[in-house]
Amino acid sequence: MFQILIALLPDFSLIALGGALRLTLSPDAWKGIDKLNFQVLFPALIFTAALSKAPDAGDVLVVGVGVWLIIGLGFCLAWPLRSLGPERFLDFAGLWQTAWRFNTALAFVAVQTLPETHRALMSIAIGMAVPLANVLAIGALSRGHALSLPKMIRQIVTNPFFVASVAGMALSMLRVDLSPLLLKPVRMLAMAAIPIALLSIGASLNWRALARVNRFSVALNAIKLLILPAATWALATAIGIDPVRTTVLTLFAALPTASAAHVLASVFGADREAVATLIAQSTLIGCVSLPMWLVFLNGAA
Repeated sequence: MFQILIALLPDFSLIALGGALRLTLSPDAWKGIDKLNFQVLFPALIFTAALSKAPDAGDVLVVGVGVWLIIGLGFCLAWPLRSLGPERFLDFAGLWQTAWRFNTALAFVAVQTLPETHRALMSIAIGMAVPLANVLAIGALSRGHALSLPKMIRQIVTNPFFVASVAGMALSMLRVDLSPLLLKPVRMLAMAAIPIALLSIGASLNWRALARVNRFSVALNAIKLLILPAATWALATAIGIDPVRTTVLTLFAALPTASAAHVLASVFGADREAVATLIAQSTLIGCVSLPMWLVFLNGAA
């Protein structure tokens, strides 16, 4: 446990530094940093991670089906909480999506403490999870709204995380050797992704959100941070999935919700502030629960 906490200490230091730097930049500047990370830096990280190990059919099948089941379970478990949530369905949908969406930045922060094989599998998990997570979120938020199927498909297939993962896996499976002149700049961008994301997470954290908990938010956070990873580990262990894949799937299930879920909610007219509060709660609690899951998985392996 001590070794894992020491390994994560630099990451928590950057989160703390981000909190200290929050007021040195305008909110628009932080939004620009997040956009850069989403469109350029994290896709570079996902691409290089996927490129580092040629995935076999077993990896894609087990990890892909695994993350789809995790997302589907979060979707189903949170639906019965409708009676505890906001009266307006659109506001409920904005919060509902937090039960199955995930924080990509913290996924790669956590997996950095594990061997490189785990990182390659996590990039597959992210790439396979993005389409379904987006379909369910957009579908829930667009209930009662006109949203064409072509538009939904376009939003999914142009997602930078999805494109980067598919491109990396394809080049790796085809044994394509990229020129160092092309690969080195991409790797340099990838190296910047996690530090900048951690600074942004620190700048966006609102500690007062912990004081605004209710039965609904407690239930959603319990599903996302406790029930999903526990169920994933138990099922994967019971059916005999190998330890590496089990660790990656459980770690994926234990991730806090997506840090930008409130952006999608506001696009459809849901209560942006309520979603932002729940994201802050999930991230703050996740900074404690995620290392605990890492310790557990390290001991169970």
